[in-house]
Amino acid sequence: MKLKAIKFFSPEENLPKTQQAKAAPLPAGYISSSGKLVFPAVALRDLGIDPESTNFKIGTQDGKRKIKSLYIVPAASSDQTFSFEKSGRGHVIPLAVILKRGGLNFEGEKLIFKISTFDFDKATKGYELTIESETPKPEYTGKPRGRKPRVQTA
Repeated sequence: MKLKAIKFFSPEENLPKTQQAKAAPLPAGYISSSGKLVFPAVALRDLGIDPESTNFKIGTQDGKRKIKSLYIVPAASSDQTFSFEKSGRGHVIPLAVILKRGGLNFEGEKLIFKISTFDFDKATKGYELTIESETPKPEYTGKPRGRKPRVQTA
């Protein structure tokens, strides 16, 4: 008998969907109507960011006209970096001109962002802010597409 690749199961895979441990939700923030990235204090604490001493380089994907996500990378203080400003219970980074040039309508609708991490260098961990609208898309009510479902006869 030849040895085959065997996939072993874990006890967690045998639990019903409602009992499985869910991944911790990613921290989130929002874009204010004045064009500021608002980071709640809880999100900064969860990410391990010290807003008083950390400066960031902020960028977006090259070659895209509309901003769908922003990338912030911790960097040494220079004239090319942005820093946090204290505002209410959280901290903000003012980016109104950049966001308006990127095609975001932050004045007309409420925009939120979800934060995920990525490896910028071997030593530097960056953060990706995926921007989306708070209002959900309307449900599709048009004609159904594709093949018709097969009717099962018993």
